[in-house]
Amino acid sequence: MNPIRLDSFDVFAAIVRCGGFRAAALERGVSSSALSQTMNALEEALGIRLLNRTTRSVSPTEAGQRLLDRLAPALSDIQLAIAEVGELRDSPSGTLRINAPAPAVDHLLCPLVFDFMDAYPEVRIEIISDAAVIDIVEQGFDAGVRFGKQLAQDMIAVPFGPSLRYAIVASPDYIARHGLPVTPHALVYHDCIRRRFPGGTLVTWRFARGSDALEVTPAGRLTVSTVHNELQAALAGRGIAHVLDDYAKPHVRDGRLVELFPEWSPTLPQWFLYYPNRRLPSAAMRAFLDHMKGYDWRAGVQASF
Repeated sequence: MNPIRLDSFDVFAAIVRCGGFRAAALERGVSSSALSQTMNALEEALGIRLLNRTTRSVSPTEAGQRLLDRLAPALSDIQLAIAEVGELRDSPSGTLRINAPAPAVDHLLCPLVFDFMDAYPEVRIEIISDAAVIDIVEQGFDAGVRFGKQLAQDMIAVPFGPSLRYAIVASPDYIARHGLPVTPHALVYHDCIRRRFPGGTLVTWRFARGSDALEVTPAGRLTVSTVHNELQAALAGRGIAHVLDDYAKPHVRDGRLVELFPEWSPTLPQWFLYYPNRRLPSAAMRAFLDHMKGYDWRAGVQASF
C-alpha cells in the first residue's frame, strides 16, 4: 500500500459533506483539481473507489460510506484538539459560520455582528439565512438561531434577543376598499397574504386575549415564501399580513400600515443561539458569546425594511 497523507481523509469528508468537489474547494480555498488529485491518490493508495462521480453529483460508495462512518469521530477529535490549541491564542480570529431564519438575521443577528466586527477585526463572519431546521454540525456551522422547541438536546442554548410578537397589518388603502376587521374572527371575510414554510406547510396565525385563544389558517389569493414579500404585498394593498412586530413597526409609524387588533397579539418566546456542547468553543466563538451578553438589543435592532 502506498503512503497515505492523513489530511486526505479530511478532504474526503469535506467533499461528501459539501456534496461535490467545487463546493468543498470553495470552503477550503483551493482548486477543484487539487481536491481531485488528492482523492485519486487516496483511492489509489487504498486500492478501492471511495466516491461515485457523475457530471451532476458526487456520493460515497459503500466502501466510502463505511470509511466515513469510522473516520467521523476521529476527525472530530482532531478538530477538537486543534481548537484546544487555538485557545492559547490571545486574539480571536478565523471564521464564524452562523445559520439563522431571516427574521432573526434581519433584526438581531446582523446588528449584533456589525458591532462585533468593529470590536474584533480579525474575525470573519458568514451568515446563512435559512428557515429550515438543519444539523449545524453536519453542515459545518459554528452556531445557529432557532426557537427553543426546535433545538436538539445535545446543544448549548443561550437566550438571543428580546421576546417576540406578531402584528396583523394592512394598508390604509386595503382597509378603505374592504373595511376594517374588528377581531381575528372577521379574517375569514378578508383577503389574507399567506406564507408557506420551506417544508410546504402554511403559517398558522395564532391569537390570544385573556382566556380566549384562536388559530386561523389564512385564506387569500396570494401565497409567498418570505416575510419580505408578505410585507411588500401588504404595503401594496394586496391583503392583510401577519409579520413580526419588528418588520411592521417602522411602516405603522409612518402611516403606510395600520395594525389590527393588537390586544389579540400574544408575546412569544425569544430566539436562542445554540452550538454543540461536545465542542470546545473557539476563541472567536467565546468572544462572540461574551459580546452578545453585553449587547443592548433595543439600541441595536434595525427594522427599516
